[in-house]
Amino acid sequence: MDAPTDFAARYAAVHGRDARFDGQFFTAVRSTGISCRPSCPARTPKAENCTFYLTAAAAHQAGYRACRRCLPEATPGSPAWNLRQDVAARAMRLISDGVVDREGVPGLASRLGYSERHLGRVLHEELGAGPLALARAQRAQTARQLLVATALPVAEVAHAAGFASLRQFNDTVREVFAMTPSEVRARARSGERSLTERADAVAPGALSLRLAVRAPFDGAGVVDWLARRAVPGVEHVADGAYTRSLRLTHGPAVVTLRPGTADVMLTARLTDLADLPEALARVRRLLDLDADPEAIDAALAADARLAHAVSATPGIRLPGSVDAAEMVTRAIVGQQVTVAAATTAVGRLAAQLGEPLPPALVTAEVSSMFPAAAALAAGVEEAMGGPHARRRALAAAMAAIADGSLVLDAGRTVAQATADLEALPGIGPWTSHYVALRVLGATDILLTGDVAVRAGARALGIPDAPRDLVAATAAAAPWRSYVMMHLWRAASPNRGGADAHS
Repeated sequence: MDAPTDFAARYAAVHGRDARFDGQFFTAVRSTGISCRPSCPARTPKAENCTFYLTAAAAHQAGYRACRRCLPEATPGSPAWNLRQDVAARAMRLISDGVVDREGVPGLASRLGYSERHLGRVLHEELGAGPLALARAQRAQTARQLLVATALPVAEVAHAAGFASLRQFNDTVREVFAMTPSEVRARARSGERSLTERADAVAPGALSLRLAVRAPFDGAGVVDWLARRAVPGVEHVADGAYTRSLRLTHGPAVVTLRPGTADVMLTARLTDLADLPEALARVRRLLDLDADPEAIDAALAADARLAHAVSATPGIRLPGSVDAAEMVTRAIVGQQVTVAAATTAVGRLAAQLGEPLPPALVTAEVSSMFPAAAALAAGVEEAMGGPHARRRALAAAMAAIADGSLVLDAGRTVAQATADLEALPGIGPWTSHYVALRVLGATDILLTGDVAVRAGARALGIPDAPRDLVAATAAAAPWRSYVMMHLWRAASPNRGGADAHS
């Protein structure tokens, strides 16, 4: 559902307590000094007292504290940042990944190709707050999650949320929530927080959090997709839960994700708590948690040929990626072969070139990390079978990622990423756009040359010739990636499209 952009439409959403727009804009009420989500159950404020902001950071910067009833910080992220390709949206994606916390504003500006001053001006104009304020709001949200859902000492919460000092943490929490960290936790224990935020007991050394998601949510479908492509030793799926290793800034981690119908339970074991925001961002992208399923389903169901598929699988998601090098490897190895064959080949690479996890993180099923780009560049020729051209293409791509000449992160546009990939030997449009789909979460990809996409189109009564398929799905833009998910499913309904792609 597109977020309303004019005052009257936004106020109507607030008056109707429309939860579809939670996280897409924030209502600041001058008479109370409080900011709320649109669906806040409190009495609707008078229109003359309302100001609307696109980000929580802008409301904080204007002097408003977060509402204690509706907890606006607990909403899923705005789907606008995944849909848009402009500077502000790409900056928001990188800030969510923790780039400002790790590299500062200079690092963020460098990744986006702008000066710090110009970037700050763009973000203030577009979002009402600069990069530091936006990153601070992200840290505040993570801190509140940890305070209400874990028993971590306050000092460890501050470290895990990315604060440079305990004093900075205390000042931010008091300013944003008008409470001390201890008071935030005490109110949670007294039952004021939502039951969806309660964390289950977990093993020592692990954190458990419930991640917000917009319903409907086909979490089981995403887990099934990942299960059919799971690399032994790196990933494992059992009883509806997906477990895998991650390579994070301060060291490896292992996460388990158990999707429900309205949230996802995350259990994480980290080398360093400071990596938690980075892990959260990767998990949200992997499961496409910030998508706007009502808007997507409505757009797709408007085509009678897709309506039944949408009704059968509401809230379908785009399976993402936790590591660009891994996804480029999967895409290149998976060229013109079945999922089973690609998974077997990728598994051999992981077994020979992967890095063992520290003993404290090893489980019965997950014991290693996917090989780093440098290891693949050096070892793929010997470790991988198949055509020489494919081995050479993978080695060249991994070398480019390892030396920094190929950058595939949340700050890249689809056009930039696909052009850079196709400039490498052995990588064509199918591979580059498949990587954009999985790594960037690109919402409007349609692989018209994919055999399974065309088979799914025929199964649904849609013309399958490439030009005809583009024309037939034009009205679904900018959501054709989700159309493609339905086509892949239709191509092999009993296997979730398991033979369709890597």
